[in-house]
Amino acid sequence: MLIALKLLGSIALLIYGMKVMSEALQKLAGPQLRHLLGAMTTNRFSGVATGALVTVAVQSSAATTVMTVSFVNAALLTLRQAISIIMGANIGTTLSAWIMSAGFSFNIINVVWPAFLLGIILIQLGKHRYLGDFLFGLSFLLFALGMLKQTGTEMDLASNPAVVNFFASFKTNYGTILLFLLIGTILTAMVQSSAALMAITMVLCSTGAITIYQGIALVMGENIGTTLTANLAALSANTQARRTAMAHLLFNVFGVVWVLIFFFPFVRMVCGIVGLDPTAAEQSPTLLSFALATFHSCFNVINTAILIWFIPQIEKLVCLIIKPRKTDEEEEFRLQYIRGGLMKTPEISVLQAQKEIVLFGENMQKMFEMVEELYKVEDDQAFSKLFERIKKTEDFSDRMENEIGRYLGQVGDAHLSDDTKEKIRGMLRQISELESIGDSCFNLARILRRKHENKVTFNEELESGVQDMFALIEEALSRMNILLAGRREEYGLTESKDVEYRINACRNILKQQNINNLDAHVYGYDIGTVFTDLIVECEKTGDYIINVAEARMGADRAGAAFSFPEQA
Repeated sequence: MLIALKLLGSIALLIYGMKVMSEALQKLAGPQLRHLLGAMTTNRFSGVATGALVTVAVQSSAATTVMTVSFVNAALLTLRQAISIIMGANIGTTLSAWIMSAGFSFNIINVVWPAFLLGIILIQLGKHRYLGDFLFGLSFLLFALGMLKQTGTEMDLASNPAVVNFFASFKTNYGTILLFLLIGTILTAMVQSSAALMAITMVLCSTGAITIYQGIALVMGENIGTTLTANLAALSANTQARRTAMAHLLFNVFGVVWVLIFFFPFVRMVCGIVGLDPTAAEQSPTLLSFALATFHSCFNVINTAILIWFIPQIEKLVCLIIKPRKTDEEEEFRLQYIRGGLMKTPEISVLQAQKEIVLFGENMQKMFEMVEELYKVEDDQAFSKLFERIKKTEDFSDRMENEIGRYLGQVGDAHLSDDTKEKIRGMLRQISELESIGDSCFNLARILRRKHENKVTFNEELESGVQDMFALIEEALSRMNILLAGRREEYGLTESKDVEYRINACRNILKQQNINNLDAHVYGYDIGTVFTDLIVECEKTGDYIINVAEARMGADRAGAAFSFPEQA
């Protein structure tokens, strides 16, 4: 029982160490990691190289594939680019197998204690805490490997007749290979960590419990099982993201199929590379672990070398398998980039939310355009229909604020860099002000409904004033959306503030003009009231617009009203 608990505890520590390492490296990379996938995928070869490099950096192919699925979901990558990145991620993940095989070749625990010490010093100093987190994760990983090796020795499965007879009952044939492949797939899908299953496989092989053939079959199953992570992440995503996850599955399934066809010759070739005799009765634990790592590398490298030439065909195949979902008119304004907590990576989650905010801004501009159209409508039925559309859009803006805010709150529960905290504060201000734009547009629509119901008609002078104000609001919205969609360092607030100044000046002129006309009895008080309400509400819309722009361009100042919880 104690040995079993040590084995399970070591596996748990291994998974935790990999998670801490991955998260720490992603924080160290920061915004650069977000732009790397999009910037280095100009062709299929650079895409593969990028996927491999990022996976080596974050030590998790699952993290890379989920990031890639999310980038496709956010329309930052094409499906074709994503397929090449996933191929590279499969190559990059082989480094983990080599780290584990090294852990089985010598007493790796000896190097853990200095890493623990250095890690805690860096964490306490604060300045390099993410590097300290990485060292802590690496230390846990290496310690877990050492404990797995020690536990495997204590288990001494090769001396247990019951275990030996059980595994000996499986003949070395295709039936056994397929059975172990299925076991590897199921266990990896359950544990959600191919690294943990790779470590277990190395323990079983090094203790003589299973043969190298059975161990390699488990590794093949692990390659299929690990694709479940990206497919689960893509369940609530858009069509292209689900196709990306499906491409990951097809890639690994194809590799398993061709390896099965040439299974025994291929295994003998891999064993020959490391100098292992697969038929020998006594096997070196070190060579067995190296053989598994070598197979893992050869499998993914050769599979990529074959399929990299067929990326367009893979793209067509996944498009045939996964058809676009049918969406009705009611879903026209649904969230596009945030779907049920898709991202597990905080840094990338912020990018997802910013893409959604861009869409939020565009929808608010469309809403104001509907208000402009409503101003011109005279037919009662057409007016009522358009007014209901504006009301529905205002309801949607409330939902968008709530859902994006809730999503950012979930992101805020993770350990974040100071830069990311600042961005989230600014984004919370942006969605609040965008929702206020929606409220203001709906207020304009209600003023216009009052004008329509009371048969209020503006003269040419008032018509010109309203059109001037509408044009300025439209200009301000266009500028706001340019700032939301662009990179902050490439733009400034000068033009937005200039438009805001002109809106205020126009408001003052029109209000004074209205007072003069009322004094001169040019038109009645009811007309003047509607006109004033319309102009004042437009000026409020302009205030909300400049607030969005300021929040986007200077999150530290604009977001000062929002508190952000300190991380433990």
